Amino acid sequence: MKSVFVTVGTTSFDELITCVSSRAALQILRRLGYRKLVLQIGKGTVVPDSFASTSFSFIVYRFKNSLKEDMKRSDLIISHAGAGSCLEALEEGKPLVVVVNEKLMDNHQLELARQLHKEGHLFYCTCSTLLELLQSVDFSSLKPFPPGQPEIFSDFLDKVVRFKK
Repeated sequence: MKSVFVTVGTTSFDELITCVSSRAALQILRRLGYRKLVLQIGKGTVVPDSFASTSFSFIVYRFKNSLKEDMKRSDLIISHAGAGSCLEALEEGKPLVVVVNEKLMDNHQLELARQLHKEGHLFYCTCSTLLELLQSVDFSSLKPFPPGQPEIFSDFLDKVVRFKK
């Protein structure tokens, strides 16, 4: 069963959870062959109703010690733009869609997502453009992120947020 894993990390991003569990999103994901949705909702207040769709298997939780197993088992990862979540997802080599939280001020997450997209490692969007992206995206065009080299990501992150050495 093809699975989508959605993570908001340790924060809350209710807008993403609401968007990805909406009837319209589930219809698109179903058309793409997905049948399972695993939602890590963090500190969020939105807890989707699994009864909204009988064609999807839902798992919803707040936190785990590690998201690695959920990422490994998924066929698609949709994540907030936190650096840690991005790195974990990229290391798994799964197609990654990063959803930038527009409500964050002075948003370095957007810069990070933009640069990783420019280099071909992920797709990024906002909640308002997520459904459109999912309908038109070609995940086969993504390039793998160099595995097992977190220092590359750390250096990259330093440059993106302008903490150059």
